[in-house]
Amino acid sequence: MTLAAVLERAALRRPHADAVVDGERRLTYAELAARARALAEGFRRLGVGRGDRVLLVLRNRLEHVLGYWALQLLGGVPTPVNFRLAPAELRYVLHDSGARVAIGETSTAGALAEAARGVDVELVAVGEDGPPGAIAFDEVGATRPGALPVVAARDLSLILYTSGTTGRPKGVPRTHRNHVAGAVAQVVQCGYTWQERTLGVMPLYHTMGIHALTSMAAIDGCFVCQPEWSPAQALSLIAHEGVSALYLIPTLFYDLVHAPGFAAADVSSVRKLAYAGAPMLAPLTEACVNAFRPAVFVNHYGSTEIYTFTVRSDVGAKPGCAGRAGLHSTIRVVAASTERRVGPDDVVPPGEKGEIIASLASEEAFAGYWNRPDADAKALREGWYFTGDMGWLDAEGELYVAGRVDDMIISGG
Repeated sequence: MTLAAVLERAALRRPHADAVVDGERRLTYAELAARARALAEGFRRLGVGRGDRVLLVLRNRLEHVLGYWALQLLGGVPTPVNFRLAPAELRYVLHDSGARVAIGETSTAGALAEAARGVDVELVAVGEDGPPGAIAFDEVGATRPGALPVVAARDLSLILYTSGTTGRPKGVPRTHRNHVAGAVAQVVQCGYTWQERTLGVMPLYHTMGIHALTSMAAIDGCFVCQPEWSPAQALSLIAHEGVSALYLIPTLFYDLVHAPGFAAADVSSVRKLAYAGAPMLAPLTEACVNAFRPAVFVNHYGSTEIYTFTVRSDVGAKPGCAGRAGLHSTIRVVAASTERRVGPDDVVPPGEKGEIIASLASEEAFAGYWNRPDADAKALREGWYFTGDMGWLDAEGELYVAGRVDDMIISGG
């Protein structure tokens, strides 16, 4: 199954259901599918074909969602990047990805124009203040839909660039199979039901943002865009749009429950909480439980490379616990060392800290980094992804995450 099929089926099941909301603009699934088909034809006329990358330097907005889905229909590869990247960083990604087209907006136009100078890439502008010579996004989408190519589950669906703590960012290619599996896992693991509505504030250049979007399409749900984080605006969107599910990093939950207007806000529609990206301490866990009284509260532990490692579905009962392997996952905790190459069979006993590794047999797992055999050699071993994270399994077989292998003190002579 492909993401193109996910969108088309949603449009057939509930054509009049809200698919995306961006301020006063909203599209139903029938409208989203129709506009995505037209935009796919516009991209095709710009020379984008199956497997071609398109750089998206955009905030979470309607045009980003349209671009993403249009490329899924066409077999193109959306490559969203941080809209705060400096020109030199953007230029690196343009070269590394080999993007044929790059789409920017007013806030990113200057950096994108500088990054693209001398690069063979077609620029597209959302809004009026785009890079010089850029084609208007609305013009690209103002076409009659053409025949769509056949897209296969094994085809690339997305490249995300990891920010990384050291060195160059790494491109993580993901297939349609990976992302359909990730969307299904998100639905199952977060307890979603038909027509949930989620706050789309986690950026679409991040795996959390992408899976918030795709999981909504899988259940005919609504992605409510929030281009910039503001606790006050988030509370307003929750109340006005009836947001039922929040998938955020812990710091955003902290901002939300401690916002000055929270006590007076209507958050009664929110029934499902999930967090990822960092641990959540017990006091914040308790504050979220008291603030929302959620029916579901999930800790999701994973990465860009393999979306899900583990999930803990009742955070309030066991704060800090990362839980058990996810729907498609298999994990181990092995000996951790900065001095020798550890194998996947060097498993440590429960209670002992080691490196967390995850099986590449997961439907959600990538096959290797983009143009980075050096990174593959370091992280991929005998069918396993070595996460670099430290952790241990408790007596019940549940995972706790604690630190990084690189932070270990090297001992010995």
